[in-house]
Amino acid sequence: MSRSMKKSPVCKEYGGRWSKRQASKAVRRYTEDILFGSCYRKIYCSWNISDWRFYTPYAQAVKEWETTGSTWRRQVSFLEMALDWNKNFKRK
Repeated sequence: MSRSMKKSPVCKEYGGRWSKRQASKAVRRYTEDILFGSCYRKIYCSWNISDWRFYTPYAQAVKEWETTGSTWRRQVSFLEMALDWNKNFKRK
């Protein structure tokens, strides 16, 4: 069986799903009528939803590893860095 690959290799912020869920809960619990389909935007502030995406090209990740020899967390080998990049940005 082949591995699935992401179409757009990005790593999303962890808390984005939670804030979107809170927004949908607020809209569902809204007691008054929603006149139009787009009026849900006025119920929950869209600035509270954070859906950041991060992308680091493989060449840049290799260059950062060569210059520092580590990631921001700890010392890692080249193989660990490559597997971590694949896990976050390439594989599903």
